[in-house]
Amino acid sequence: MKITVCFDKLDPTPWVQGLQHAFPHASVSAWVTGAPQVDHAIVWAPPQQFIDEQTGLQTLFNIGAGVDALLQLKLPHHLKVVRLDDAGMSVQMAEYVCHAVIRHFREFDGYDADTQLGKWSYRKPRSRADFAVGVMGLGVLGERVAKALQVFDFPVNGYSRSAKDLPGIRCFSGAQSLSEFLAATRVLVNLMPLTPETENILNQANLSQLQKGGYLINVARGKHLLEEDLIHLIDNGHMSGATLDVFRTEPLPADHAFWQHPKITVTPHTSARTLREESIAQIVGKIQALQRGEPINGVVDHQRGY
Repeated sequence: MKITVCFDKLDPTPWVQGLQHAFPHASVSAWVTGAPQVDHAIVWAPPQQFIDEQTGLQTLFNIGAGVDALLQLKLPHHLKVVRLDDAGMSVQMAEYVCHAVIRHFREFDGYDADTQLGKWSYRKPRSRADFAVGVMGLGVLGERVAKALQVFDFPVNGYSRSAKDLPGIRCFSGAQSLSEFLAATRVLVNLMPLTPETENILNQANLSQLQKGGYLINVARGKHLLEEDLIHLIDNGHMSGATLDVFRTEPLPADHAFWQHPKITVTPHTSARTLREESIAQIVGKIQALQRGEPINGVVDHQRGY
């Protein structure tokens, strides 16, 4: 068995070492132009040249949860593209989203501003019943986030392309239910995969359907959001703010309006990072299952985009 690692701007060495340790009889190497053919590849933002050269490739493992950039390449139809199911990302995402929701609900940003001025302030407690949280996208990460929010007694809604049934969560599915989902939601968490159908889904028409005082948490992809629409809805008072971890241009340009907006919190695409040891263990398990002729989770539908 031959395995290669092809990363853009990431050091492949520890991944090569980890995979070699798991498969001592295999050939594991970092990809270089003109390298011999391999059976499996672990990639992050590989160039088209890699795909063109590796004509015998059977399986392409993407180390991130999203595969939108990968699917923009010209991939052979027979190539099995596999995304990570979790690899330590879901608990990080749950931490991030719960922190953002609670910070907004408890008005900790306001307390922080007051303490910077040396002001001892008080805000009337708000009712959780008035802060329904809608999780848009109920994959592995979205389901974990929705369940985590339930612990804090927030009403939780969920939206997905296909029908889901999650205990205690009001689930909506399909394009025909999107408006109803948004109208039932005050804090919107976006965890949708990026596809041609979901690009720009966070636009003025959709965001304006959120309950008055709506709040956005975007931890999926920057291209989901029309940035000027969000600023307009915040500035005109329909939305109360946003926490954004992903952007159309990354790093976020220094002159971007989000940096200085008083009601927008910016973080540098850090809501859930790939954990190497967990990722290697998951990839090893999937390769072993394939060797046994067993089906694996995470195989991407090229047409659906996830």
